[in-house]
Amino acid sequence: MAIRHDQGIVLRSYPFGEADRVVVVLSPRHGKLRTVAKGVRKTTSRFGGRLEPFTHVDLVLYEGRNLDTITQVTVIEAYPKLRANLDSVLAAGAMVEAADVVAQERQSSNRLFLLLQRGLRALEEGVGSSDLITSYLLKLAVVVGVQPALTSCAACGRTEGLVRFGLVAGGVVCSDCSVEGAVRLRPGVTERLAALAGSELDDLPVLDPSLAGEAMGLVRRFLEYHLDRRLVSLTVIDG
Repeated sequence: MAIRHDQGIVLRSYPFGEADRVVVVLSPRHGKLRTVAKGVRKTTSRFGGRLEPFTHVDLVLYEGRNLDTITQVTVIEAYPKLRANLDSVLAAGAMVEAADVVAQERQSSNRLFLLLQRGLRALEEGVGSSDLITSYLLKLAVVVGVQPALTSCAACGRTEGLVRFGLVAGGVVCSDCSVEGAVRLRPGVTERLAALAGSELDDLPVLDPSLAGEAMGLVRRFLEYHLDRRLVSLTVIDG
């Protein structure tokens, strides 16, 4: 048993016993951590609102056999502007849920942590379109190694006539390839996905808004297929 320092972004929490909560944190060094905040559900708790979802915190932990116990919490970033906007809160919830699904416990997750941090900072700065979520999800796919082919056919490698998207095939496919379950895309969707995949989260290109929903829905279904998990928050946003 020992005392150690760590930091991370709070993903979620749930009740534990009468007055405690288990707080799930994404740490850059140790991946997904399940920690206990004792007495946090009491009105006299000294932790207050410092362990709310999306909060970047510095922690002092007492190592336990199964769960570490939080003994001190310092807020590094709280993202107050994000929390004041419902659309941003929904977007942050989708980002956090996706990170929670792919994060591994007790394994280094620096790339995933930095991606989530950049996503939350972009929301804090007012980047609030669905394209931000789409770009985030495409980058998440890269982090976990399931990124879709977007600039060449996933079946033959051709770079022209990319008019369909195959979940099983792993991305866009050309008009000459017959792939199981491939869906035809409206003109501009393929280029939109490629542009969002290559853009920084805080510097997204200005694109035709009429294609935003289709692009996000496609990436959501792609991730759900390859992760074998339903992303509930994204379903709410995608409608």
